[in-house]
Amino acid sequence: MPSPLINNNFLKTITKMPKVKTNSGAKKRFTFTGTGKIKRKHAYKSHILTKKTKKQKRNLTKVSIVDKANLNSIRELLVKK
Repeated sequence: MPSPLINNNFLKTITKMPKVKTNSGAKKRFTFTGTGKIKRKHAYKSHILTKKTKKQKRNLTKVSIVDKANLNSIRELLVKK
């Protein structure tokens, strides 16, 4: 018979490993392609647009792939191996 001082639910919570959580900021900024690459948006498209050319603004609208140098750190934030 278990001791009345120890709660069974308390024992269950001690033995469980903590969940790995996705970074909520990264979740909003990055998406995965069908092949597993990570897509991102360009910076410098939110304000002070009057001094930028039409071509610059048009190219900033397009989505690009995350560079190899940043790939591992972003995958850690998104909890995908």
